[in-house]
Amino acid sequence: MSSRSKLIPIYTSSGELGAYLLYPYLYNRSGDWIGWVTSDRLVYSVHGNFVGVMSKDPRILRKREYTSDLKPHLEPPPSPPPILPPAHTPLAPQMSEVSLNLIDVLDEAPQLLPPSDFGEHRRDLE
Repeated sequence: MSSRSKLIPIYTSSGELGAYLLYPYLYNRSGDWIGWVTSDRLVYSVHGNFVGVMSKDPRILRKREYTSDLKPHLEPPPSPPPILPPAHTPLAPQMSEVSLNLIDVLDEAPQLLPPSDFGEHRRDLE
């Protein structure tokens, strides 16, 4: 990612605001941490699970048919503080078509990026 200190809106293929990127951290529209992006554009949830790839437009894309053993679980980085999202964001840019073998995660599988205190992949606190 080129802009390492700028808040970048991440839109969905349908043109909705889906998330924010403050490299390397991803936040939901409320400002809660939901994941991070590696230097090679791989996207992981706050629970360390592979989610997809950050495309150049930028969107979070994933193969429609995916087996979880392809990418290892990673230890999440330290939890960042929440952000205060801006009141307004620019309109979504024109997006290219997504090929049939890919899905837009924020459109079709947003449950893969839950905040740290939610989600079925959260570790037990016991």
